Amino acid sequence: MIKAMPNFPPENPSSRKARVLPPPLDAARLEALALAYVARFATSAARLETYLLRKLRGRGWAPGRQQEWLDEDLPGDADMDHGDVAVAEAELRSTVAALVARFVAAGYIDDQAFASTRSSGLQRRGYGRRHISQALGQAGIAADVAMAVLPGEAAGRRAALALARKRRLGPFGAGPLERAARAKQIAILLRAGHRLDSARELVNAVSIAAAEGWAHADDEESE
Repeated sequence: MIKAMPNFPPENPSSRKARVLPPPLDAARLEALALAYVARFATSAARLETYLLRKLRGRGWAPGRQQEWLDEDLPGDADMDHGDVAVAEAELRSTVAALVARFVAAGYIDDQAFASTRSSGLQRRGYGRRHISQALGQAGIAADVAMAVLPGEAAGRRAALALARKRRLGPFGAGPLERAARAKQIAILLRAGHRLDSARELVNAVSIAAAEGWAHADDEESE
């Protein structure tokens, strides 16, 4: 016997929306979000700024009281209540920039350390200078900071070797390569940010020993 479904009273859409809609952000909530973010993720100043601006645009801004970490009150603060969250984009950016600057001064964010760690991690995964430069740029790292942590010639060769070993390219593969397969493997190294001459050198290496010797040639010269 099939039981009849119980008749539940229809849910009021407006009440449902009211339950799930988070309150607008004030100074304390914004700082709590920022602290949680830097505690969970290794990040740059630009990434934190982007994250906080996205939160403000989504939830609105209702400072409510003078913010101690701002040099002065936002224009119009006295006229804003908890429900009035429409503020100018310039004011949102000023608010976020002040908080991010305070986090930088406190050492919660260090773009130099972030860039160095990010660059080293990508090199270990086999990525080359061009890919690393693009990744740091997307993270908002300044060009001069990024330049200081990009891999040099020797480090780039070692990264290319790591990718070749991981992806079984060139001599790390099963056997001799046809022309099309060789071109495909070279393309893999190029997409990872390596130079064309390095990609060809690795893929065309006659043996693993030859590839390793090429990758560590600068190490031997420096001894």
